Amino acid sequence: MADWLYAIILGIVEGLTEFIPVSSTGHLLLTKEALGLASPNWDTFIVMIQLGAILAVVALYFTRLWRVVTSLNQGTSRRFVFSVILGSIPAIIAGVLLHDLIKTVFFESVTTICIALIVGGVVLLFLERLAPRPVHLDAMRLPLLTSLGIGLFQCLALIPGVSRSGATILGARLLRADSVAGAEYSFFLAIPIMFGAFTLDAWENRKNIDMDQSGLIAIGFVVSFVVGLIVVRTMLGFVQKRGLAPFGWWRIAVGIVGLAAVKIGWI
Repeated sequence: MADWLYAIILGIVEGLTEFIPVSSTGHLLLTKEALGLASPNWDTFIVMIQLGAILAVVALYFTRLWRVVTSLNQGTSRRFVFSVILGSIPAIIAGVLLHDLIKTVFFESVTTICIALIVGGVVLLFLERLAPRPVHLDAMRLPLLTSLGIGLFQCLALIPGVSRSGATILGARLLRADSVAGAEYSFFLAIPIMFGAFTLDAWENRKNIDMDQSGLIAIGFVVSFVVGLIVVRTMLGFVQKRGLAPFGWWRIAVGIVGLAAVKIGWI
């Protein structure tokens, strides 16, 4: 199969999974293994195309975000910006400190990814039933301690298979934000985190990215952006109607299939 087809497949997987609590990185790495893409360049590709999906959030929320930027003289806007910065700090610190471990150990262990998918799915089903009654209904007006707490939950997602959106949405639910507010805050929190991950990986691999790989990254970037637009448009309504349980069952199913594939020797 041509490399550009691999890029499209991985771009679709990224766009479909970045904003739902099933772990986009876990799905991308499992897809990469299933396709037999052994080159380390594909790991860089996976990190860098995530920016395409994040830009989908920027595009869909552009009016609200621009309103915040142009009204930073107002306390509400400044407080929201500080809330996102505060929520981002724990994962930024942990990501910088653990970057080599994540890329060289966690990214290479398919078994770890599958176990994380299954455990995360069970936790999702369990906490969906036991989460306290929500009192925070607006993602742009969360208490600062709540934002920091969600940011600490986000650190769990440094392990592929845990899910950044899953960790943040569940953290938000446990800290008494409703599912929609938690999902929206997760979208906002993804912007600085993914921009940072993209910049760090681009800088570290600047000498290894040639014209061919740049073209593949561009294809994956565009595909993940388009698919991400569609998913973000439908995600909030789905969560409001169905809750998080369907994602928990999906994680468990994918994790079991992945472990079976490892056992059989398919990946």
